[in-house]
Amino acid sequence: MSTLAWFALGSLAVWGWLALGQGFFWRTDQRLPPTARGRARGEAGEVAGSGGPDPWPYVIVVVPARDEAEVLPLSLPSLLAQEYPGVAEVILADDGSTDGTGRLAADLAGRYGGLPLTVVSPGEPEPGWTGKLWALRHGMALARARGPEFLLLTDADIAHEPDSLRLLVSAAVANDLDLVSQMARLRVKSLWERLVVPAFVYFFAQLYPFRWINRARPLATAAAGGCVLLRTETAVAADVPDAIRQAVIDDVSMARAVRRAGGRIWLGLAERVDSVRPYPGLGELWRMVARSAYAQLRHSPLLLVGTVAGLALVYLVPPVATVAGVLGGDAVAAWAGGAAWAVMAGTYGPMLRYYRQPLWLAPLLPFTAFLYLLMTVDSAVRHHRGGGAAWKGRTYSRPETTS
Repeated sequence: MSTLAWFALGSLAVWGWLALGQGFFWRTDQRLPPTARGRARGEAGEVAGSGGPDPWPYVIVVVPARDEAEVLPLSLPSLLAQEYPGVAEVILADDGSTDGTGRLAADLAGRYGGLPLTVVSPGEPEPGWTGKLWALRHGMALARARGPEFLLLTDADIAHEPDSLRLLVSAAVANDLDLVSQMARLRVKSLWERLVVPAFVYFFAQLYPFRWINRARPLATAAAGGCVLLRTETAVAADVPDAIRQAVIDDVSMARAVRRAGGRIWLGLAERVDSVRPYPGLGELWRMVARSAYAQLRHSPLLLVGTVAGLALVYLVPPVATVAGVLGGDAVAAWAGGAAWAVMAGTYGPMLRYYRQPLWLAPLLPFTAFLYLLMTVDSAVRHHRGGGAAWKGRTYSRPETTS
């Protein structure tokens, strides 16, 4: 057999294992857990058939925001309009915005009413802190002083349906969970968003299979930072956010801190939580991925080389082997590459359906994976040139310690 055929067979074997042995990562049925089972701990107990606790816990929503005037009118009103049966309020921590984010938030609260809103400005972050976590620290400290049972940590570009908070709290209480996180449905409108965004979530689920995270005996740990419902007592026990103050990928770091403190975690795809941030061009999407890709690899050149080789074998070899095998008369390379490509596309289909995209995009996944490969390499190059992880005017170098 040819060398290409061997590579194609290797890729097919990997895809067989991924499809069946990686926690069925490609399935999209991990949604909020049911509320009809389990009993809540503490004072809040589930009422049979009510679909919620009695009494409803006190919740404070904490929103870190930096230069979010463009998206805040689409997101903040949805938080203020939450139809929550218990007591709830919103704290927006303005992280040094220069576009009037804090003033706009106050104006929106005056215009729309709803849940009470407090706007705080913590100032520039101290050395060793990322801006988002510095803002979260101040927002959470203010919230904890008011004594809520839960904190909802959500980004400024996330819009929530009116029953979102109620459903999150009900799921957490009924299933005795310390952290409930939903991966918000990202915007998919432009051509580049259609090509890149569903794959972004697909790759994340492949790396952190939701079923493994949600097991009674978990095999993986992660969260989605755009929507995290966290028990206040668990946040204190896990020393969040201080314990992860340097983390660029703060959601995964937070989940690990909570799990180390003995907390129970759940992660799934959202039905009623959506990101309103637009990424109309490839440049915006490229920056979104490249700013944290090398941090995901722990700034390791060895892991970078392994990742590039792995992406090439898993995603690029199948189409190359299929085309080259057909044109060159290499039957083994052609059928092995084609079979691997078919399995790949088949596992991508559910995510495309979740994002309401046509299934003809599934065979284009190798092209998107190649883009991600280039983004990852670019992330490493930027880091080694001193660029680090850049976001909204700030650059974060490699942390001195890894949380």
